[in-house]
Amino acid sequence: MPGYELFGEEEKKEINDVLETGILMRYGFDGPRKGIWKAKELEQAIIKRFGCKYAQLTSSGTSALTTAMAALGIGFGDEVIMPTFTFVASFEAVLSVGAIPVLVDIDETLTLDPAAVRTAITPKTKCIMPVHMCGSMADLDALKQICTEHKLILLEDACQSIGASYKGRSLGTIGDAGTFSFDFVKTITCAEGGVVMTNTEDTYTKADAYTDHGHDHKGVDRGADLHPFIGYNYRISELHAAVGLAQIRKVDTFLDMQKKNYDALRAHLEKIPEVSFREVPEGGVDSCSFVSWFLPTEELTKAFVAEMKEQGILPGNFYWYVNNWHYLSKWDHLKQAATLHNISSDQRSALLKLNETKFTASDAIMSRCISTAISLLWSEEQIKEKGERMAAAINKVLKAQMQHA
Repeated sequence: MPGYELFGEEEKKEINDVLETGILMRYGFDGPRKGIWKAKELEQAIIKRFGCKYAQLTSSGTSALTTAMAALGIGFGDEVIMPTFTFVASFEAVLSVGAIPVLVDIDETLTLDPAAVRTAITPKTKCIMPVHMCGSMADLDALKQICTEHKLILLEDACQSIGASYKGRSLGTIGDAGTFSFDFVKTITCAEGGVVMTNTEDTYTKADAYTDHGHDHKGVDRGADLHPFIGYNYRISELHAAVGLAQIRKVDTFLDMQKKNYDALRAHLEKIPEVSFREVPEGGVDSCSFVSWFLPTEELTKAFVAEMKEQGILPGNFYWYVNNWHYLSKWDHLKQAATLHNISSDQRSALLKLNETKFTASDAIMSRCISTAISLLWSEEQIKEKGERMAAAINKVLKAQMQHA
């Protein structure tokens, strides 16, 4: 992780194809573009590589989530169950369509605990949205069963798990719809971009129009397109799509490199009995963008973080529990309903209620969790040095605890 580490001539070639035509927009200008359609080509490559029937590119992962919700009919007053550990874009997208984010506890998969999901279901629940964080997945069979029982939508936020799979199917292609992010630090990058994936034609048709002001895209004259409903400008540009097109052709190389470096680093941590690792559901294949691991207590984990910081080797090791972007405990703007425009009274009430809600199960997991990002560029010597220094820091804090016991 991520694809930007291996930019090369392939990306330059695809970008130059677009620059030579001067047509940077993905729609229209059929003549001057001289047959260059990078966004269309990337969508077909996504369909082929990840195994979905339809793919609609967007300007970001956030807009992909928003588009998917709109296309699936999720909107005003609907409740969307989501995990306490995610990126802020997940709840931003829910709020953007007028829906209500309902946060529930995670388990050691680092995403939705199915038991917590069941408890959170109300007559207003419309969708369950697992967020496949840091390269791995939720227990999708359990969540699909819940959706079937309660006639709910399953929307996969797979933005952080490009290349991971569950029982032979790519994450993002298993639910009613799924999304990837192609921002600068994702496994595949477009610099900025995202995609909605689905196996349902109606969902795709709606997503296609919604991302382009409601254009139906049925004619050859863009100016004569009909608008069956209101949409927004969530289009990707041809320049961004060009970058992604080069990247997707290298994605299996990226994933192989990640797996090799993941295994080599994890081997150092596995030697320490007190270290455990995130749970990957049976049949799941991690994309290996992060090694996510646990120490026995919050106290030890914070001592490790302090030790790594003191040694100057903390970068690349993420302690999400105190991270401003990824865990509920630091989302004060969400819990205060701090918006620039009015939101519904139901949304506001639900957000303010988060100040009083305890997520002890999530706290117990996230307070002990470190995620170590995997670089594609590490040499064997660099992995050995990093692994040994991390192991030494862990053993140091464990020894200090024993001496104080």
